[in-house]
Amino acid sequence: MPDLGVPAVLRDRGLYLPEVDALVLADLHVGRAEASAVALPLGERAALRERLVGLLDAVDPATVVFAGDVLHTFSEATDRARASLADLVDACHDCGARVIPVAGNHDTMLEAVWDGTVVDEHRLPDGTLVCHGHAEPERKAPRYVVGHDHPAIEIEGQRHPCLLYGKEVYSSGDLFVLPAFSTLAAGAVVNGMRASDFDSPLVRRANALRPVVEEGDEALVFPPLGELRRLL
Repeated sequence: MPDLGVPAVLRDRGLYLPEVDALVLADLHVGRAEASAVALPLGERAALRERLVGLLDAVDPATVVFAGDVLHTFSEATDRARASLADLVDACHDCGARVIPVAGNHDTMLEAVWDGTVVDEHRLPDGTLVCHGHAEPERKAPRYVVGHDHPAIEIEGQRHPCLLYGKEVYSSGDLFVLPAFSTLAAGAVVNGMRASDFDSPLVRRANALRPVVEEGDEALVFPPLGELRRLL
């Protein structure tokens, strides 16, 4: 992938950081299909596991960080959601990866279903800080990896999930805003968004954020939003 301040691979909405051998996924929203009013089966459980296994096979990470909104519903974790989450954790363990759960604003029930510790933020060995992005982190870092806003870019009427990257745009650190890993989560079209339009308080200089879109095996890096707004 083009230079983003640190070696990184964007693949199937996940961000792999090879220098620390970590895969970061945000906004899995496990249980979203169950909570949906759609009558037809959406195949969420199988789709999430299949895509995660594909990522694990591709990059073989030592660590997988779920960067918040692991669950979808605030009030309960159903047996089906518990089983879906267990499937994902088992897939990680089967490939030898440890799993770090970071709480998002949806994850009020995560501690009740997670066999272990749930954290608000996780620091990787190179100093990168992973948090959900709905609240400002307690610690400073050279770079921050967050989710929460589900960014997508619209090109010729087609919506594409995207990563947003900005250099030294939050607390003197670089910022990565991940797309939602769940394909059931609608993306927020960022083309015309300004800082006040984002939900994350970490997005203070939206005009400086560059969308990055997967195109096959390549990553297409677009101009910063401030410039892109004039081009599209």
